[in-house]
Amino acid sequence: MLKTTHIIFFILLMFANLKISAQFMDEKGQLINRLTINPEKPFESQLGLQYFPSLLFNKDFKDKYSFNMEFTLNTYTTLYWTGDTTDIIAKIKPYRGWVSFSGNQFDIRAGLFKINFGSANILRPLMWFDKIDPRDPLQMTDGVHAVLGRYYFLNNANIWLWYLYGNDDTKGWETFPTDKEKSEIGGRIQLPFLTGEIAGTYHYRDGIFDGTFADTSSSRTGFSENRYAIDGKFDLELGLWFEAALIHQNLDFTDQRYQRLINVGADYTFALGNGLNVVTEYFTYQKTESVFEKGSGIGFGAMSLSYPLNIINNLQAIVYYDFTNNDFYRFINFSWTYDNWIFYMMAFWNPDNFQIYQNVGEANLFGGYGAQIMLVFNH
Repeated sequence: MLKTTHIIFFILLMFANLKISAQFMDEKGQLINRLTINPEKPFESQLGLQYFPSLLFNKDFKDKYSFNMEFTLNTYTTLYWTGDTTDIIAKIKPYRGWVSFSGNQFDIRAGLFKINFGSANILRPLMWFDKIDPRDPLQMTDGVHAVLGRYYFLNNANIWLWYLYGNDDTKGWETFPTDKEKSEIGGRIQLPFLTGEIAGTYHYRDGIFDGTFADTSSSRTGFSENRYAIDGKFDLELGLWFEAALIHQNLDFTDQRYQRLINVGADYTFALGNGLNVVTEYFTYQKTESVFEKGSGIGFGAMSLSYPLNIINNLQAIVYYDFTNNDFYRFINFSWTYDNWIFYMMAFWNPDNFQIYQNVGEANLFGGYGAQIMLVFNH
């Protein structure tokens, strides 16, 4: 499974060399240049250049079936300044590499790709396989090695089944990574309900952690994990949704083996000027000894405001409030789009001790206050 992306790459190169297949082949890319400055002591800054070259192949059969492939690389060079210290990181790694076969009511995909689902927008209990940060205008996230099958019924119900293997990095809210020698399995069923839809989701994995994290006798210890979730989204005069997830881990070093994650939210577009979209959510995370027992954790409120100034400019602001520590997190983003170019100018003002999105790579850099400028070119 770990070599799937390499196999897909060689298949795409083969198609690229065949003139008969040229009409089904496409190449695209995204170039990103960003500068982040955090003047909090010690002064921190990050200058990065990132390029995503992609090869895509598509072939339709009798207007009924479709065969697709994608291979995308993530190539980047990042220069860090921290106080008087500088560091340079350069890397090339697969970002996407998958094949899929689909029909009018089904889709089967295998390889390295993104899996995400759920109803919440900002603080998502169902962020199980991705690390999408709502403050990131590009919504970038690493993929997982998986096989995913989806079937769509004529009444808009759908069912998902997945199999994951070889993923040894933490995903979503995970604190401990998965044992890469073990498989992960799960599924999701989504049904039409009232004015919207409701869904149930399950996932099983075997995790592993360094025993030095806790008072354990072994250096590496494994555990099993079961995740259960229900979510729904409904269209009334405003949009309403909820997500609730329960995670059980049979850990040896703690009695708090359950985790509860709950989100409720709403959105509405006000008829002000060009239309002001408002999204608000409440999120709580708790660790407990049993399913219904009161536990310890955190609670967050979030509000996102988005306003199109005109056809090429947009202004967005996101505010979080930490009810546990009485802290505000503030983020604002101005974007300008022209042809293939997009310019972003962002500013943030957060507590020094960053409590949310701990597994997102730039979480520490967004502690305190600062700014980020990003220039994106798509071709």
